[in-house]
Amino acid sequence: MDEDVDLKIVVDGEEVDVNEFVQNIIGRAIASAVCVLKGVKEDWEEMELTVRKAK
Repeated sequence: MDEDVDLKIVVDGEEVDVNEFVQNIIGRAIASAVCVLKGVKEDWEEMELTVRKAK
């Protein structure tokens, strides 16, 4: 994946500032991992991911 990505990180309702480098490192890693999953279209436009601590 060579494209730049926009990444927004929100923790407990507060947006976390991330610079372009961090956006690309984290965003590309997530997008690359998700893109190889069965059923994910190669020409996706937006991904949404929710992570919660296990109780």
